[in-house]
Amino acid sequence: MTTPPRIIRTVDTLQALSAEWHRAGLRVGMVPTMGALHSGHLALVEAARARAERIIVTIFVNPAQFAPTEDFAAYPRTEASDVEKLAALGVEAVFAPNAAEMYPAGFATTITLKGPALGLETDFRPHFFAGVATVVAKLLIAGFPDVALFGEKDYQQLAVVTQLVADLRLPTEIIGLPTIREADGLALSSRNAYLTAEERAVAPILAATLQEIAAGIRSGQPAAALIEAGTARLVASGFRTPDYLTLRNARTLAEPVDLATEPLRLLVAAWLGRTRLIDNIAV
Repeated sequence: MTTPPRIIRTVDTLQALSAEWHRAGLRVGMVPTMGALHSGHLALVEAARARAERIIVTIFVNPAQFAPTEDFAAYPRTEASDVEKLAALGVEAVFAPNAAEMYPAGFATTITLKGPALGLETDFRPHFFAGVATVVAKLLIAGFPDVALFGEKDYQQLAVVTQLVADLRLPTEIIGLPTIREADGLALSSRNAYLTAEERAVAPILAATLQEIAAGIRSGQPAAALIEAGTARLVASGFRTPDYLTLRNARTLAEPVDLATEPLRLLVAAWLGRTRLIDNIAV
């Protein structure tokens, strides 16, 4: 019989619990999520377990990272089933605050970002990373984990969080875990639930297109021509013209200068019906 995790609703309670664990000499791991947990999230939890004796999973649909036109109200909220999944993995604590706990009356602070936060997602969702960075900083300060794990599917987000922790000297090691995929290559995402059956059949073309472009770049073909052809393939398959399909330096997310020597990452964001899918792969 599994032991259910402790459900924590307030920052004060989470801080006290983490302090208690640290006084006992235990390492604390954190997996920040917005809930609607899938196998990708659970892989992060299992990876955290290999690095810490006590695990906190946060479940908070963060209003600060949604624009008024985005899907905040419709975002899937499945706390009861999420907690069951986490209980099966032996998670000790779930931090599931409400918006008033995270952003009480009079809250007036956000984090200003540059570096890897500029461009890509910011070109289409200018509010997004300020909301992400602010809530991640609050979560890390509340739980003071020794290690926090994020998925590489949200690659720019991972870069922003890594930069945030380094710049603010927060005492948490940030670890990125490779993207977990369905058997047909589609990156796992809570938003995949929005896809119709017909769209779900088309969606794996996104990852396949990235793989084709990456293979071409590795063989010495011109990146610009490959990206143009990849864009055309996506549009012909039923995607809208991608918000971006681009090759970047994997560390800085700046446009690469020397493809032969720099670490490279292909990143894409494209709408399929009403669902915005993102993905990325190393080159």
